[in-house]
Amino acid sequence: MTANRGLALFRYFFAALCLAALVGQFTYNVQNIADYRPLNFFSFFTVESNIIATATFAIAGWYAWQGRTARWLQLLRGAATMYMTITGITYSLLLSNIEVDTAVPWINVVLHYTMPTVIVIDWLVDLPRKRISLKESLIWLAFPLAYLVYSLLRGPFADWYPYPFLDPRIEGYGHVVFMSVLIAVLAFVLAVVIALSTKLQDTVPHAAAELPAEVR
Repeated sequence: MTANRGLALFRYFFAALCLAALVGQFTYNVQNIADYRPLNFFSFFTVESNIIATATFAIAGWYAWQGRTARWLQLLRGAATMYMTITGITYSLLLSNIEVDTAVPWINVVLHYTMPTVIVIDWLVDLPRKRISLKESLIWLAFPLAYLVYSLLRGPFADWYPYPFLDPRIEGYGHVVFMSVLIAVLAFVLAVVIALSTKLQDTVPHAAAELPAEVR
């Protein structure tokens, strides 16, 4: 088995595990929570970031199986790595003792601990050959910003917020703004760190060789 095939199988396995966790938790919620609103499930950043991670691993696995990669895929991998890292850090620091729709223990571990760790490992094992600039990495901030706007706009209409620190009914909008700024700073720092990590690309072996643009 080549290094590329090994990396592909690694990605396929965790894509399948994450998908099973997402489907399992959604099914559990629908079956066990009265008057459950499915849209709430898909309004958690954890769920959205894990969906992105699942899709990214599936696509990157196929490319690795072929011994190929592409610039857009490396940018997608960087974005998924940032989002999942935000998920892991935020959950560990702010939400580990709060119910966030992941009541099934093994699913909670997969979505909040396993996948954030695995995606960072995958990133470091297969760094992009071409460096990602800070300017390029700032594009990754668009999704967390859009998520914040969506959550705050939907909240009053749905009478529901995904996380306590986004709920102005608890401690007011001042607290929401403060926490949002903190998470935005975290996202920015992660974007910078992930972009800078691509400078290590000359010092580590690459599991998936990048082919010329004309053969992609």
